[in-house]
Amino acid sequence: MQATAIAQPNIALIKYWGKRDVERNLPAVGSISITLCALYTEVNVELVADLPGDVLLVNGVENQPMLPRVSACLDRVLGEKRAFARVASDSNFPIAAGLASSASAFAAMTVAAAAAANLSYTSEALARLAGATSGSAARSLFGGYAELSNSGDTINVSSLCEPESWPLEVVVAITEPGPKPTSSTVAMELSRQTSPFYDRWVLQQEHDLDVARAAILKRDFAQLATIAEHNCLKMHSVMWASRPPMVFWNAATMRCLQTVRRLQGEGCNVFFTIDAGPQVKAVCLPAEVERVRLALANTPGVQKIMTSSLGSAARLVNAA
Repeated sequence: MQATAIAQPNIALIKYWGKRDVERNLPAVGSISITLCALYTEVNVELVADLPGDVLLVNGVENQPMLPRVSACLDRVLGEKRAFARVASDSNFPIAAGLASSASAFAAMTVAAAAAANLSYTSEALARLAGATSGSAARSLFGGYAELSNSGDTINVSSLCEPESWPLEVVVAITEPGPKPTSSTVAMELSRQTSPFYDRWVLQQEHDLDVARAAILKRDFAQLATIAEHNCLKMHSVMWASRPPMVFWNAATMRCLQTVRRLQGEGCNVFFTIDAGPQVKAVCLPAEVERVRLALANTPGVQKIMTSSLGSAARLVNAA
């Protein structure tokens, strides 16, 4: 039995950083994200009765380091007495580089595994299963604008707004396509344990969520821009103040921020956000996308530009 599913990465505007329960992968703070359209991960899960163990291929290459997380995710979806699986994951964007590749991969894998075993789950249940492996993966089960709550004993995600209800564009400036030096999971724990700003970060998150949620519901771009940039910079300040400091930015990252600031000074409706990596995501109104794309493409140090509108939820593409 096998099935293939596709999921898009999501970009958090109000960030998820830190866990209140590492064992159950429960977030310390809530978050709000937008799901992309043009970037995607396609995952095929094949259940094989006589396979001696799980096998993982990532972009055609066997990946042993990631296999324990994949096996744990399959155990949650299928049960520990399941058949072993051959998993093939392919992405059309750089992985492990701060572009939410794990979010799209585990979201797609959860959908595909359930379908391969002919199991029926709600989107909310699939989100909880995916989020138990990768917290941000829970949000990729939903399209458009999604909110992940940090309350209760399970991961809970809800839809705030469908992509067609408030279309925005995202221009991704890739400044370093290789893997980042420290995983988000490790960096989050380091921040929780050592950053003097961490407790304040957690305390202020509810305010940021309230402001961003209201901005989305009112379609207030200026308000969303202000709170998203503020929240992004706070998260990176937490990381920078950790011991040792977690600095994922490079010189081109800073130049991209300067480009966005210049565009804003010229009246362009655009704002930046940056996850745990050196890539800059510029969010803008559809009428501004070409202007933003050209400006970032001409920024020294930018190696590649990808543009995307907002996308749909993780979905099954075939099963047999």
